[in-house]
Amino acid sequence: MSWLPDNFVHPVLIRLPGSGHHLRPIRETDTPLDYPAVMGSRERLWTIYGPAWGWPAATMTYEADQADLLRHEKEIAAHQSFNYALFDAEETALLGCVYIDPPERAGADGEISWWVVDELVDSKVEQALDELVPQWIAADWPFEQPRFLGREISWSDWLALPEHPDA
Repeated sequence: MSWLPDNFVHPVLIRLPGSGHHLRPIRETDTPLDYPAVMGSRERLWTIYGPAWGWPAATMTYEADQADLLRHEKEIAAHQSFNYALFDAEETALLGCVYIDPPERAGADGEISWWVVDELVDSKVEQALDELVPQWIAADWPFEQPRFLGREISWSDWLALPEHPDA
């Protein structure tokens, strides 16, 4: 059984209110923008995702990032999980990501997390993304119990939850 309804069509472009920024599904061809965004914010991202996902490793190469993005692109096409990249209007900079995943821990039907690059922390863009994501999930995704990791539950509390029966 799939974690999403068979007829679900995932959104392909989500505009961030009040700016020219937008989200769209990430692709392997985004590696030239993704790699510097991730590695430029790596230390902070490790404090968020490292204990749970082991990402991003200090030794992550461009080729490893490219392989990750290809995997994400295939997972999106198969509706296994979703990685949306945050871009400026012209898509000349990747500024963060939103992850929408099947639940790994009990008590949710979808697990969502997101980040922005270091230079956008505490910015109006980050604030707009923080407001948008829960509204977007409620409006466009078929979840009854979404869980917002690092927002409504800490990563350490999430790690302590029992595994989801389907994980």
